[in-house]
Amino acid sequence: MLEIRFHGRGGQGAVTSVELLALAAINEGKFAQGFPSFGPERRGAPVLAFLRIDDRHIRLRCKIEAPDVVLILDPSLIRIQKPTTDLKKDGLIVLNTPKSTEEVRRDFGFHHKLALVDADTIAREVLGVPITNTTMLGALIKATGVVAVDSMQHPLQERFGPLAVKNFNALKEAYEKTVVEEARP
Repeated sequence: MLEIRFHGRGGQGAVTSVELLALAAINEGKFAQGFPSFGPERRGAPVLAFLRIDDRHIRLRCKIEAPDVVLILDPSLIRIQKPTTDLKKDGLIVLNTPKSTEEVRRDFGFHHKLALVDADTIAREVLGVPITNTTMLGALIKATGVVAVDSMQHPLQERFGPLAVKNFNALKEAYEKTVVEEARP
């Protein structure tokens, strides 16, 4: 089972990302479970969302405490939430940043495998707005192979209608531009 925890801010689309990826996984014949964790937060407040994907039925019904992957939509949350504290030893960090792996390691002290993409720039250029959810899904798919890129088309169409094409293009561009580090020793 792959367990992913999304760290974002209200309005960035973390919860939507979980829903879209869960639908893509289900459409591929997998089992998926996604849910948010938030209270009366407002736009801009920290938000967590959880996603499990497996080839078998998922019986767990709890928050993900030790994820395989942490996806961070907003790097400012690193200092606020410390999202990698309970990441599995061989876990993966998917981070929205224009920084290099060396800069990220120096600035944040990460020791896990990294997948980095400048999702903000891609979203502004392709979508015209700095909403990085679908862009970050491209990075996650590149780093994990959890679903095929083309499997995202139907969920995006269902969710965004006429804006689906732009979102799919942002996802594909992020997929191409994501730098995935080789496994850490």
